[in-house]
Amino acid sequence: MSNTTASVRTTSSLTPTGTRHDHPTPVLGTLGLFTVLLGAALPLIDFFIVNVALPTIDRDLAAGPAMLELVVAGYGVAYAVLLVLGGRLGDMIGRRRLFLIGIAAFGLTSLACGLAPDALTLVGARVAQGASSALMLPQVLATIQATTAGPRRAKAMGLYGATAGLSMVAGQIIGGVLVAADVAGTGWRSIFLVNVPVAVLGMILAARSVPETRSDRPAPVDVPGTLLLGLSLITLLAPLTEGRAAGWPLWTWISLGVFPFAAAAFFLTERAADRRGEVPLVPPSLLRLDSLRRGLALVLPFSVGFGGFMFVIAVALQQGLRMGPVTAGLALVPMAAAFFLASLAGPRLVGRFASRVVTAGALIQVVGVAVIAATVWWGWPGLGIAALAPGTALAGFGQGLQLPVLFRIVLSDVPADRAGVGSGVMTTTQQSALALGVATLGSLFLSLSSSVGMREALVITLLLQLGTIVVTALLSLRLPRAVR
Repeated sequence: MSNTTASVRTTSSLTPTGTRHDHPTPVLGTLGLFTVLLGAALPLIDFFIVNVALPTIDRDLAAGPAMLELVVAGYGVAYAVLLVLGGRLGDMIGRRRLFLIGIAAFGLTSLACGLAPDALTLVGARVAQGASSALMLPQVLATIQATTAGPRRAKAMGLYGATAGLSMVAGQIIGGVLVAADVAGTGWRSIFLVNVPVAVLGMILAARSVPETRSDRPAPVDVPGTLLLGLSLITLLAPLTEGRAAGWPLWTWISLGVFPFAAAAFFLTERAADRRGEVPLVPPSLLRLDSLRRGLALVLPFSVGFGGFMFVIAVALQQGLRMGPVTAGLALVPMAAAFFLASLAGPRLVGRFASRVVTAGALIQVVGVAVIAATVWWGWPGLGIAALAPGTALAGFGQGLQLPVLFRIVLSDVPADRAGVGSGVMTTTQQSALALGVATLGSLFLSLSSSVGMREALVITLLLQLGTIVVTALLSLRLPRAVR
């Protein structure tokens, strides 16, 4: 009997209404865990994989700055807008089923990206790719929450955090290697086409190894909440990501003016639905969970800084230091390796030092980013991989101590029947913050580089990222000491 789908134990639990029932608990086996982690890696890799390919895309498709930013932003905005809805749909129709639909759509939209004949088609395909990612990713955390418990859940959550962090760094490394390799003359297109066989493999493995789970009390789709959340995120992220390249036209200022009203309307609508006993898209009652609320408060500045850094460093290495795509990718290998080592050590350190591991990670990351800034200031423009390695390794190690633990904390008290909603809220926060980091720190860097120079622009941006890390360190002091 397969250990992935067999009901190997029976649990007696209380539903949120207080009714006790006994039912077999599906178990996620090793192959199933690998499969869902593969599904977690793909969307995050593809958010960052285009960074090192943008110059090549520009030359091949004559895209221009505005279109290039849409290639990045179109994916990120669609992804962020639909993540919570993806979690809700998984709760309703089954998480494995929606995971299969999402990964199939991801493969097809990746094919469309790789075959795009012009920049506008590529942007449209990237938006569709982001939407398919939003169907797939929330099912990963929800499945882990619903099919694991105790030490096994802690291990799975640690692996999820490690996968997420490594994927964000590895995306740019893989992108550089693929662009330079020019497989069969495909150039930048290979960064998308490589997803197709991976998606097919993921579908086969998911059908065989991932157990089906869904909420015991699935709620209908919250249409007003979905529309208002989408409006809020679009009116914030779209003008910030596109405004600089488009010259800040009138629509960008109108959109930013609409954002606070859309966000307020979303909150009031969700609160009213919660008070009526309905199940809104983002239940305010869920935000009353201390671990979730305080954990999300750290995910936000962490991801803003991380998203901005990864975009800025890709541009600085290629355009400022004239590195090729492979060299620019390899410059991040020390960060990826250190992140991986820290994520392996994290569970053991959490058992001894609890949530203070996050504080220590933030302080180590501060030192790492400061070292990078000093190295850039004193070594520009003769920097190479070796000179950057100490700073990137320290920064990666600090990040690896933070992200996996934060994910565990955020979801530690979320009820199993709301696993899809909880994972959707967390991944939406993370993805929105990553896109916001690219939009704010990235736009600032590009503006400064044309006025004060690339070195000065990079150092100023790194100092601003230091501010986000300091905020993370201070907020980490308010985390629950115990990490369950």
